[in-house]
Amino acid sequence: MSESATTSRVERRMRKTAANLTAVSRRLTAERGLAGFTIEEVCSAVDVSRRTFFNYFASKEDAVIGVNPDDEYRLFAEKFLARGAGEWPQVLNDLIDLAIQHIESDEMDPREHSDLMVALEREPRLLARFIGLSRDRDRQLRGLIVERQGVDGDDPRAAAIVSIVGSLMKSTADTFVDPANDQDFAVILSSSLDAMRLVLAVPTP
Repeated sequence: MSESATTSRVERRMRKTAANLTAVSRRLTAERGLAGFTIEEVCSAVDVSRRTFFNYFASKEDAVIGVNPDDEYRLFAEKFLARGAGEWPQVLNDLIDLAIQHIESDEMDPREHSDLMVALEREPRLLARFIGLSRDRDRQLRGLIVERQGVDGDDPRAAAIVSIVGSLMKSTADTFVDPANDQDFAVILSSSLDAMRLVLAVPTP
């Protein structure tokens, strides 16, 4: 087996372990609140050691939110920048395409997203942290767009794309967790993007 194949297998296993720790942490927080369970309970449910937990997350709060920014951000940034500067609609296309790749690789579960929303409502400090992280990600994304397109940092087109992506992801998540929904996240996201394009194609009066 090649070194790259071995590395990919290890990376997949690590992503799966992190995802399982987050899923259990979200479920327990939604059910009991942060103070209602221990890290040992999470580890037992995922069948890993306490030491393994701290290899991935610094706290229960980090596990609930799914904080693992460095590696994921670097990988995303490399893929996004590698596509090169282009027309502005293509920037949006690439962002949605990369989001779908990430979602499909993680096999997103509607229950997990619902648990996160309940956990955020139950724990104000988690909500505040989540909002702060979302703002940080928006700033990072805007910076990547500016870098890729070679425009000024205050270019309104970069800000507009960040806003569009955020709105699309939120509306897609709301539809995804609806009990009546039977579509994958990626399908809903693609459909939402198509609808947005249709609306924006209408000439300005």
